[in-house]
Amino acid sequence: MAFTDPQTVTIDGTAHVLPRSFSKTGIGQFVGPDGTYALEIAPSNGKTKVRVARLRGTKIASDPLVSTVNVRVTDLISLTIIRPNDGYSDAEVVKQVVGFFNLLTANTNANLVKLIAGEN
Repeated sequence: MAFTDPQTVTIDGTAHVLPRSFSKTGIGQFVGPDGTYALEIAPSNGKTKVRVARLRGTKIASDPLVSTVNVRVTDLISLTIIRPNDGYSDAEVVKQVVGFFNLLTANTNANLVKLIAGEN
């Protein structure tokens, strides 16, 4: 079953509607009208099940070397789930992902802030 069209991602209280822009077997892409945000969903099957969701953000920022010049910059946030074909139920994996997100976001996103800052 496919992700619904459109998808909405809310960032800092602002909802960004991302209509489906591309779809074929094994990949779906949703891009906002201004191209600021794009969501890619890419499940695949093989010896293991691989599920990938990526959120790409794009913006214009000043060049750190030439302050009078603006450049396009992009970041990418990705969730990858790799699991064996047998042995874990969908419900078990959901519980692990929720637990992982809870670890990162507990105490006002403390561990997420550390991860982004490069701590280990």
